[in-house]
Amino acid sequence: MERPEPGTVIVTATGDGRYTQKVTTATHELLVDEPVQVGGADAGPNPYELLLASLGSCTAITLRMYADRKQIPLRKATIRLRHDRIHARDCEKCETESGMLSRITREIELEGDLDDEQRAKLMLIADKCPVHRTLSAEIAIETHETAR
Repeated sequence: MERPEPGTVIVTATGDGRYTQKVTTATHELLVDEPVQVGGADAGPNPYELLLASLGSCTAITLRMYADRKQIPLRKATIRLRHDRIHARDCEKCETESGMLSRITREIELEGDLDDEQRAKLMLIADKCPVHRTLSAEIAIETHETAR
C-alpha cells in the first residue's frame, strides 16, 4: 500500500466488509466502518466518531500545550463529545434560520489544582484549537476525479 506524504490521507475499501475502509496516513493506519445495525461490520469507529475524535483530541492537546506554556497545573483534560441534528430555529447563535443543522456538544472536564481564573482561561482556549476553528469556519471542499 502506498504511503502518502505527511498531511495527506488515503481512504480505500478493505474488501473485508461492505463499508469497511482503511485510512492510511504517512505513519499510521486505522479502520473506519459503520455499525452492524446499518450493514457495516463495526470494524472501527464510524466517520462521525472520527470527526468527534478529531475535535476532542485537538481540544485536549491545545489545552495541554497552553497549560504547559503558561505553567498552569492542569493534570488532565477529559473531553466528551456528541453529534446530533437540530432544527435551525432552535439554535440561538446560528446563521442558518431554517431546516436542520449539525450540532456538536462538547463537555470538558479539567483536573488539577486550578483556580477559577485558570479554569475560565482554559475554557476560552478550548475554542481556539485548530480543528474547532476549521469546523466553525466556512470550508471549501474541492472534489476531482483522478486518472486511473
